[in-house]
This record gives sequence, structure tokens and C-alpha cells, in this order.
Amino acid sequence: MLLKKKILFASGFTLVVITLIIFSLFSSEKQIDFNSQVKPILNKKCISCHGGVKQQGGFSVLFREEALAKTKSGKPAIIPGNPEESEFIKRLKSNDPEERMPYKHPALNNDEIDILSGWIKQGAKWGNHWAYVSVKPTEVPDVNNDWVRNDLDKFIFAKLEENKLEPSKTADKATLLRRVSLDLIGTYPSDQLAKFYLSSKDEQQAYNVLVDSLLASPKFGERWASMWLDIARYADTKGYESDPNRNIWSYRDWVIKAFNRDMPYDQFITDQIAGDLFPKPTDAQYIATAFSRNTPTNDEGGTNNEEFRTAAVLDRVNATWEGLMSTTFSCVQCHSHPYDPFKHDEYYKFMSYFNNTRDEDVPGEYPLFKNFNDSLKNQLNNLTSWVKTVSGKERASEMELFLKTGQPAINSTTADQLVNSVIGNNNIALYFKNSSSARLKTVKLDNIDQLIMRYNCSKANGIMSLHLGSPNGPVLKSWKLAQTSGYQNVEIDFPKHAGVKDVYLKYTNSSVKNPDEFMVYFDWFYFTRQFPGKGTPEYLTYKKTFNTLMDAQVPTTPIMVENPLSMQRKNYVFERGAWTSKGKEVKAGVPNSLAFAMPKNAPDNRMGLAMWLTDKRNPLVSRTMVNRLWEQLYGAGLVETLEDMGTQGMAPTHQELLDFMAYQFMYKYNWSVKKMLKELVMMATYRQDSKVSNELKEKDLFNKFYARGSRVRLSAEQIRDQSLAVCGVLSNKMYGPPVMPWQPEGIWFSPYNGAKWITSGGEEQYRRGIYTYWKRTAPYPSAIAFDGASRVVCSPRRIRTNTPLQALVTLNDSVYIDLARKLALRMEKVGGNTSKTKIAKGYEMILYKSIPQNRLKVFEDLYAKAFEEFKKNSASVSAFMGDKQKKYKPEEAAMVLVANAMLNLDEVVTKN
Repeated sequence: MLLKKKILFASGFTLVVITLIIFSLFSSEKQIDFNSQVKPILNKKCISCHGGVKQQGGFSVLFREEALAKTKSGKPAIIPGNPEESEFIKRLKSNDPEERMPYKHPALNNDEIDILSGWIKQGAKWGNHWAYVSVKPTEVPDVNNDWVRNDLDKFIFAKLEENKLEPSKTADKATLLRRVSLDLIGTYPSDQLAKFYLSSKDEQQAYNVLVDSLLASPKFGERWASMWLDIARYADTKGYESDPNRNIWSYRDWVIKAFNRDMPYDQFITDQIAGDLFPKPTDAQYIATAFSRNTPTNDEGGTNNEEFRTAAVLDRVNATWEGLMSTTFSCVQCHSHPYDPFKHDEYYKFMSYFNNTRDEDVPGEYPLFKNFNDSLKNQLNNLTSWVKTVSGKERASEMELFLKTGQPAINSTTADQLVNSVIGNNNIALYFKNSSSARLKTVKLDNIDQLIMRYNCSKANGIMSLHLGSPNGPVLKSWKLAQTSGYQNVEIDFPKHAGVKDVYLKYTNSSVKNPDEFMVYFDWFYFTRQFPGKGTPEYLTYKKTFNTLMDAQVPTTPIMVENPLSMQRKNYVFERGAWTSKGKEVKAGVPNSLAFAMPKNAPDNRMGLAMWLTDKRNPLVSRTMVNRLWEQLYGAGLVETLEDMGTQGMAPTHQELLDFMAYQFMYKYNWSVKKMLKELVMMATYRQDSKVSNELKEKDLFNKFYARGSRVRLSAEQIRDQSLAVCGVLSNKMYGPPVMPWQPEGIWFSPYNGAKWITSGGEEQYRRGIYTYWKRTAPYPSAIAFDGASRVVCSPRRIRTNTPLQALVTLNDSVYIDLARKLALRMEKVGGNTSKTKIAKGYEMILYKSIPQNRLKVFEDLYAKAFEEFKKNSASVSAFMGDKQKKYKPEEAAMVLVANAMLNLDEVVTKN
């Protein structure tokens, strides 16, 4: 009896366990995933009417709290756990065309309705999009194969196995040499390095030395800065209609140096976003903030400075999100994001970080960082040390800030209550006639007893006065305003005052009879304290030093400087994105969906923003950068849409690999770009041959699984720099003002300032593409033909095109004809005595390998045909060689034609 009970108990227990297991398996099979199953349906079929832009019927499926909230009917449309009673499902199933959703669009199919019904039955749980979740450690696939060279390869190999594909063999040495050189330094390596690698017996060791040498090359920074300048929308002009010159090349040089130093990426971002907010910023950190000053500014007459200042701030917001975080945030300016978890007011909270800087769209581009030479730097250091001694650390810091940046000054364009005065062109400066006055609003006068102003006066005998509160209020100071021969700085001392008051400027000149004549022009006003240390032996010496530094005419760079408390702006939501329609006031902050990455001690300014961006919990910054590095090597990112990792961006081909790399980038490599790149180019995946088999054409036409090396058309800069290198004329000169290599007449049209393209001479015309002058309204033609970015706004990626214009550039552009002549000279010099050996040598110089016989025959035939044509017409020979006064041999011209054709080969303009 006892035995039977035990058997029955055991049988019953076993049955219960089996039932629970079956139920568990059944439940897990049916569990619906929001991100992969539900969200795509909502985005495609529902959210255009029920999301961030529109919320028809008071119903939105953008956020869970909105989806479960009461609609205009007074009832929620979704009842978690009860699809039958959920109006959402009822409307999807309705046969009434006026009731059925989507309204006046094709109905959802049964599978889609079943997914949504099942999801609601399981509680209508929301999920976070993968890119908005912090990067976590990722398990490396368990792969054991001799092909694999590092952990990154294991992710690729596992996906290849999953898709029944085999990796390709390793590319030959010549191909690898050219590929990795173009990828890492954007041009060719030294002849010595190339010879070492090609002749090595131990390929693996030699490849390692090759990669390390390329990473250490100063050319590395130039290559990778070209990529970054697209994100930073760097240009040498201001943009908009007049598009005048802007001297901001010091920022370009800073980027090159940062990449060459392998500055950790978190520091690289911090310096650019908030370099000026460090306790004692270095000169380099000030210049780094020009990242945000690359925004276009509008000097056109009649424009509103505040409107375009605001436009610049909006551009900084959008560039930060698209460039650094692969997120389309600009649409949130007008409404909540239609697909991603960002609300309308969160755009303006984020904008608040950038809305309190001193730049105000003035033609002078203030604030400007003064690039003092070493002698002036020493004088500044001595001055600030002395001021610190006689007047304290705070006063020394104030003086240093003013002498370096001219801030915090009041731009004259902000003056109002104008009498007999105007703001010239509505945006240039404050102009005074006789008997004029204007107001400077809310000037902080606590402990202030001096005004320094920059002005230009064309008449003598004028009297200038400062009044408090009104044009006829108490006189703060009255003085005779000196006539000048141009703009100059003047210091005006007055008794100490306190509080925040309106200051009125008044000017009269009894010697001037023409009431309509403008005679005084103001640039800026700086209210400060008188120079300290009066009565000390060194006072006069250091006062002279101060004036020397203040008046020094030195190169400048537009930078960011934060408003002091007395000048800070309030921040508002712009209703429907219109800057003139201000809604509720907001404070600085990041979107709530990503606020978990904000450090607790972060201040509410750009430094706090930089801390949030570079916090390792931020899910976007590290993913974006490693995805961009991958894209630069393979032609497409693991997420192809570099500008959008959100729910509407393309899905990653290898999400686990992307997350693994992002984690390694932060934790293993401590944000080192060079270390991350080395890991990438050491992969077996990277070193594969790029030949395409019929099987790969059928199974993976676009190489999404990486069963072969990628074939990518070179960038505009790489095509130029490669040609300069193989033709033996590439200049190694780095840094400095931009250059103007040859371009045709008539490209530039600058009616506002008469600016001309003045072709550079000597080695300047053979400098790398990154140094070419970049005018936003008329970019360098050959660069644009090869998809260079116009840089009006942030360009997260370049979309490659394939047009006849590109062949016309490399065949007909005078730059490439000139380079073909240089290449032909090299071929003549080192190619032997026959046309055949010269052609073969030219091919080898370009591609590091012997020319195939079928290729050689094509070029021999081209040479022979050209030779016969040139032999008939000696004038055409001289014209083709670029000097009609000099006689050339027809064989010289024929070889130039061959060299020109070589530079246009598919294998030359493509990275195979």
C-alpha cells in the first residue's frame, strides 16, 4: 500500500513538472517582443496619426503612459491584459470603414493584429530600443577556426556560418599595403616602409610593424581629421548668401593634432563641447570649442542677429545629436519625435546648454581667441602672475579672460532706444550722428569703475557721456571723444557704482552742422575695474603690457565663451519650432529617456553636458564612434545609417559585434581611437580578398556578412592625396592657413566682398586635400564631384555616387593633367628605355604590383595611338604639355596621356 502511494505521488509529481515545463515552453514561445515585433507595426501603420506629430483622438503610441492614458472619449484605447475590451484592437478589426484603423489606409493583416492582441494580453509592456540602452559586456561567440585572428572576427565568422558562407582568402601583400595605408593615413606610405613590408618573409610580423608605423605617422591625423571636419561642418567661410571669409583653421589644426596624439575620445568630445569651462582652460581647449563656432553666420544687410544667433544654437543641438550620437533630433524642434522617445520640450531643455554663450551673430565673430606668439604669451603670463599678487586670483582670471577673448563685452548691436543713431545694416554696429543717444540694458555695475570700448570716430571736438537710468539721468562720466584713424580701444575711468542699471550713451559735437552725417561707430563695450596695483613700482610697466596685449593685432579664432550670470538668457520652448513664438520656460536638461547617464555632480552647463555625453552609461556616444570607424574602413557602418541609430534607422547587421566594440572602446582601450583602429585592421575580416564569387553575388550582394573584403570608391581627399603621392609631389607641410590649388575661373562669385580664388604657388598647390580652402557656397569642384560634403550642416556620412563627372575630373581637370605630367616624368626617369617598361613601372608605382598582360597591351596600344597623333601635330604636343612656348617630343606627350589614363583606372580610384 505504501509502495503504491509512493508510486502515485511520484507519478503525480512528474506529471505536474511536465505540465509546468510544457506551459513554460508554450509561454516562452508565445512571448511577444515589443522592439522586434510590436514597434515596427506601430511605426509603420499607426504612429503617423498617433505619435509625436499628431495625436488624433487624443491617442498616441509613442510612450507607454500616453498609450494607456484616457483618449478624447474619456476611456483608454489600450487595456493591458484585455485585448477584447481594448478599443485599439476593436478598431483594427472593425468592418466599418469610418471606424476601422488605420483610417483610409490598408487594414492590418491577421498576423499583425494577432501580434498586437497578444502583446496587450501580455500586459502591453513597452521595450527600450537597443541603441538607447547602456552598453553592456557582450559574450564572444564560441568559435574555433584557424581563420579567426581576434575576438571581433568571431562575431563575423559566427554570422557567416549561420548563413552558410565561407570567408575569403587573405588579400595579397600589395593590395593590403595600399588598403591599410589609404585607410589609416589617407595616402601612400614612405617608399622605405612599403619596401620593408613587400619584401618581408614574416608577413604577420611585418603587417604588425606596418600598421604601427602608419598609426604613428603624422599623416594619420590629417586623414582622420577629414572625416571629423564633416561632422564639425568646418569651412573657411561663414555661409549664407554673402559667405565671407572666416579664419578658423586653427580648429582644423587642433583636430589633426588631437588625432595624432591619440587624445582619448571622451576628452576629445569634452574639449570641443566645453573646453572653455575648465577652471583654467589651455589655449588648445579654447580653440577646440570652435567645433560649435563652425555654424554659419549671416552678415547680409537687414538680417536679425538674434534670429541667426538662435539658428546657430539650433544647429549646435542638431550637430551634437546627429554627429556624436547618431540620432535625428532636429524634428523634435517642432514636435515630439514621431518614432523615438524624445518629447518636444526636451529639445529646448537640451538647447539650453548652448543658449548661454557670448556669440551673437555679429560680423566680428566675437568671441575671438587671440593666438598670441610666444613673446606675447610670456608677457601675458608675467602680467597675470603680477595681478594675482597685487589683486588676487579672481582679478587675474578676469583679466586673462578679457585679454585672450575680449569677453565678457557687450556688443554694440544690442543697444536699443536709439535716437539719431542706428544699428548699421541692422546687424553690423552702433552708428551715431550728432546729438545721438542709445541704451545698454541691464549693465552690472557692482564694484565697476571703468569702461573699455572699441570705437571709430571721424570728427574731432565731440563730447561723449554716460548716464544712468535715462538719457538725462545722472552723469556717470563725460569726456571729449578723440578722433581716430580707424577702430581703437579706449579706457574711461569713473567713480565706483553698484547694482544693475541701464546705461545711456550720449554724443554731441557742436562743430558738425550736417545732422545726417554718421561720425561715431561703436564695436563693443566692456565694463570692468580699473587696472590694479596703482602706486606700486611695477604699475606703469604692467599697465603698458596690458595695453599692448589688448591692442595686439594677432591671428584670431572664433570660440565659445559662456555668459556671466548677469548676461544669462532665459530658455523657452519654441511653439511649433518658431523662435518668435516662445512658450513655457525650461531649464537645461537631457531627454528623460536618457537621463540615467547624467552624473550626479554634473553642472547645468556645457561641462555637465560633456560629462553626460562621455559617461560610460551613455548608450549612444561609444556606439556611434565605433560604427563610424567601421564605416570608414568598410564603406558602410554595421548600422548603415550613421545619422540615425533610432527605430527608423537601418537595423545593425551585427548588433552584438557593435556592442562588443563599443564596450571595448570605453573599458579596454580607454577611448583610444588608435587602439580601436588597430584591432579593426588586424582582423582577418579586414584582410580578406575582395573578389566576388557568383555565390556571394547571389547570397550577399552588398557584403553585409563580410565574406569578402569591401570594394569602396576612395573619398575626394584620398583620390587627390593618392595622386599627389604617386606623382612624387605631395607636400609634407602641415597646418596653417588654407591653400588654393588650381580651379577654373568663374567658380567663385563674391559680389559682397570681391573675394577671388588666388591659385597657390610652389609646394602649397600640392598640399593634402584637407588644407584646400573650403567656401560653403562654392566648394572645391573636384571634391564635390567625389561627394565631398558642403559642410553647411553636420554631415554624419557621405553618400557615395557614381557619375560621369567623376571620370571627367580625373581625366580632364587641370590638376590631374598636371599630376599626369609629373607621373610621366617619374616613369621616364625610373622606367627603363622602352615605353613598355615605363608603363609597367608606372602601374607598379601606383598599385605596388606588376601590371597584368591584358592591361599592359591596352596601355601600349593607347601609347602608340597617341604617339602617332602627336607626331602629326607638334603644336598640340606643346599645348598638351602645358607650355606652348616650349618644344616637347611626341613620345613625352603620349606617355603623359597614358599616365593620365592610369590615374583614372577603376582599381586606382577604388580601394579593393
